[in-house]
Amino acid sequence: MIRTLLVDDDALTLELHRTYLGRLDGFAVAGECTGARAALTALREGGADAFDLVLLDVTMPDGSGLEVLRTLRARATAVDVIAVTAVRDAEVVRQMAALGVFQYLVKPFSFAVFRERLDDYRDHRAHAQATSGPATQEEIDALLGRATGSIVLPKGLSASSLERVRAELRRRGPLSAREAAERTGLSRVSARRYLEHLVLTGVAVRRGRPGGRGRPETEYAWRERALSG
Repeated sequence: MIRTLLVDDDALTLELHRTYLGRLDGFAVAGECTGARAALTALREGGADAFDLVLLDVTMPDGSGLEVLRTLRARATAVDVIAVTAVRDAEVVRQMAALGVFQYLVKPFSFAVFRERLDDYRDHRAHAQATSGPATQEEIDALLGRATGSIVLPKGLSASSLERVRAELRRRGPLSAREAAERTGLSRVSARRYLEHLVLTGVAVRRGRPGGRGRPETEYAWRERALSG
């Protein structure tokens, strides 16, 4: 059973998440907190012995979910976190992703979306517990929670197309939107949307392409390769 701590300053939201979680197999509500300080206290006192997963709001009167997550990572608290919030700020998403949030679920959402994301987490956890010995790259990505669907995609983007763009960028980048479109069979506009999403989630960087005449062309590069180069 995945012991889950619910953290949200709105009582109705807590009730909704409690109801949703109760409809899923393999999860149990192990605690509820209405603020950042209460969440940190509960996690400090219980930690991995009490909780496996935190459904964490980002904006609360006494502190942010981002601060809670930073403190957990500084303490090396062995608990997974899914952000559940109305905050859509790109920088907040980047920082939460950098701190290892498993998913970033944007309010409002239906039960079907909630179930899909929690099922993804449950499968990830089961896979992590079952994996031992040398791991393939795909297994490593899964263990790190870096599957394409970990963060909810904006409307109009599909996981399969995102994976095609991501794979091309990682193997053959840097790429412009035009080049990405040619390699994936997407329109130039669609390719740019997927590339911008990869920038938003912190795995790619956007920069001007040197050389060329006239208006400079924008290119996208895989972040790890760009920083190492």
